[in-house]
Amino acid sequence: MSQPAFDFGDVELDDATNPTYTVGELADAINDQLRRGFRDGVWVRGEIGGLRHGGPHTYFSLVEDGENGKAVLNVQLFAPMKRRLLPILKRNRLELRDGMKVRIFGHLDFYAQGGRLGLKMAGLDPRYTLGEIAQSRDGVMRRLVAEGLIDVNRAKVLSPVPLQVGVAASADSAAWHDFRDEIERSGRGFRLVVADTRVQGEFAARRVAGAIATLSRRTDLDVIVVIRGGGARNELAVFDAEVIARTIAAAPVPVLTGLGHEIDRSVADEVAHTSLKTPTACAGALVDRVNASVATAEAAWQAIAQHVSVAVDSAASRLRDTAHRIARHTHAAVERADERLGVRRHRLASLAPGALGRAGDRLDRNAALLRERSTHRLAREVDRLDVAAARAASLDPAVQLARGWTITRRADGAVARSARALAAGERLTTTLIDGEVTSVVEAPDPSRQPPADRK
Repeated sequence: MSQPAFDFGDVELDDATNPTYTVGELADAINDQLRRGFRDGVWVRGEIGGLRHGGPHTYFSLVEDGENGKAVLNVQLFAPMKRRLLPILKRNRLELRDGMKVRIFGHLDFYAQGGRLGLKMAGLDPRYTLGEIAQSRDGVMRRLVAEGLIDVNRAKVLSPVPLQVGVAASADSAAWHDFRDEIERSGRGFRLVVADTRVQGEFAARRVAGAIATLSRRTDLDVIVVIRGGGARNELAVFDAEVIARTIAAAPVPVLTGLGHEIDRSVADEVAHTSLKTPTACAGALVDRVNASVATAEAAWQAIAQHVSVAVDSAASRLRDTAHRIARHTHAAVERADERLGVRRHRLASLAPGALGRAGDRLDRNAALLRERSTHRLAREVDRLDVAAARAASLDPAVQLARGWTITRRADGAVARSARALAAGERLTTTLIDGEVTSVVEAPDPSRQPPADRK
């Protein structure tokens, strides 16, 4: 671009061929050029960012990340046009949100007071946004199908009594309150563990995935529930995020979704074990499952009780029959035993006198024989006793002393039996028939042999 020389000379400060604009005039000139260049308006596509509301008007930036950096266009949606566009958004279940990809129509306008170029929004192509959502969703689904992740969580076995429930939801939302109220109305012993998370906005997908992952690390849960209330289709597109789908597939327990939409199914619904239309329906499904288990258990108990009652009645009947048979057999057996006992009693009465007589005779014979044998035996024993007494008397020391024998004892009272055992000067005491004699050994003479024993 060439630069004009600054040699003004006598040139007029303002002429038709080289006009000088005021700032306001330049702004008007720019707008005139924009209107001529984009007389019928212009379609622009990009991603909404920095959405804000100023009274009845809405302002945001249309952003595109390009090779040369981020391109930004300011957009103004004024109240009259906003009222015209709301039915279109509502009909297509869309709502302007940050991160939403849009194709919008408007008129370029240079805002002199701010010195910025903007677009006055006048129209919206909902097919573009829905197409972007569908295209993103289809891409995620293709990758999940290719990796075999669609049916992974569905293969998990849901407890027949899922009372320990982890809930990924916004704790301030109506969805959470609806879910909790439905659970509490059931009167069953549910225990709810809530992982509070944002379910819409720029970082909602990662936060929801983080809440599911946090619940997955617990070992005390039977099921995980992901819920949110109804909303625009682009808001619910949060649950088409791949990070949420992969987290659900990796969960160790079944995951149920109740995402508040009646028509579309999100990717999260596709990978979940069971998807329900609303948070209330999700709670109802859990309550119904527990009620069904309780009903099954009660029916089984009643069937067992009925079977036991029939079995007890049958056994009682058999027992009564058996008791009657035993009573009849016992009565007959007692009667037969009485008859046999009577017969034997008569036989015993008739045989007893003869047996007693024979036994008395045997007793008399044995008594006589015993008396005879004992007399002879006693005489023999008396003779042997007399012989033994005579022998014992012959050995009495007094008798021996009377015969002339003596007994010599040493000082310690021991009998002196050998001369070799005596020592000279030892004192001895000799017992005679009529007294004792004390002597002192002068010299023992062991050479002499003792006299032979007398008999």
